[in-house]
Amino acid sequence: MIKKITIFTLFCVSLLSVLTPVYAQQTADPIRTSSRVIEDGGTGPYNAIMLSEATLPSHTVFRPKDLSSFGNNQKLPIIAWGNGACANSPWEHVNFLSEVSSYGFLVVAIGPMPMEGEKGSGRSTSTQLTDAINWAIAQNGDKNSPYYNKIDIENVAVSGMSCGGLQTLEVASDPRVSTVVVYNSGIFNTPGNGISNMPNLTKENLKKIHSPTLYMLGGEEDIAYANGIDDYRQINHVPVFVANMDVGHGGTYGQPHGGEFAKLATAWYKWQLMDDVEAGKMFTGEPAGLAKNSNWRFEKKNMP
Repeated sequence: MIKKITIFTLFCVSLLSVLTPVYAQQTADPIRTSSRVIEDGGTGPYNAIMLSEATLPSHTVFRPKDLSSFGNNQKLPIIAWGNGACANSPWEHVNFLSEVSSYGFLVVAIGPMPMEGEKGSGRSTSTQLTDAINWAIAQNGDKNSPYYNKIDIENVAVSGMSCGGLQTLEVASDPRVSTVVVYNSGIFNTPGNGISNMPNLTKENLKKIHSPTLYMLGGEEDIAYANGIDDYRQINHVPVFVANMDVGHGGTYGQPHGGEFAKLATAWYKWQLMDDVEAGKMFTGEPAGLAKNSNWRFEKKNMP
């Protein structure tokens, strides 16, 4: 009997020695298939959440928490997002992206979901924007997905800030793209400006844009100001709007609800992706409705 107990005890100790490293690893590296609310979920009509999807762990999704409002009569347009510094994490933009999504958009940002207080790491590529679009379209057609028949695959935006803006311009020629939004960015006159991780674009890439385009810049103190303004001046074949607010390269993304940048961006997305005429008044007319907001200066071409 004593021998049997001794053997059983040794077996248990051996089993614990095998399992303990696994448990410790899970504790140190929590599974990222989780979600959380940013700020208060946004000011839009749909309380938003940020989440990691098991089917796309390389990206972070921002969308309305309750999807029951979406289906045949109302669907979620797609916004693919690229981060500043070509970062493989949207940690700097979570307030902004959560706010936009609270107005009924599916935002798919490059990079795994950042944990609370985590800044993220690694470099991203332009193809991850295409991956985001591909995933959203596939989810819409998957009967086993919570997004089945809830995504508006006919209305797709590509967007990004700084290096993410260059990534946006690199994939802007994708025929599925309905609108392009470039934040604090623009193509260098010298391709890549000698920075190896930047998309190696030339001004010729601007000719590949086929949809209405918005540039949002941080005024003359924005290091991307000259490039962005030059892009605007060279784009003559599609509707284009450039807005400047004197906040520098960092924009207002980290402010509560993404600040003024989120307000203007949301109006553009609602107009371009939801056919919201009222939101479009911010950009149309002579002068455009944005003239009522003293925070902004703007120019436009090929627009009503």
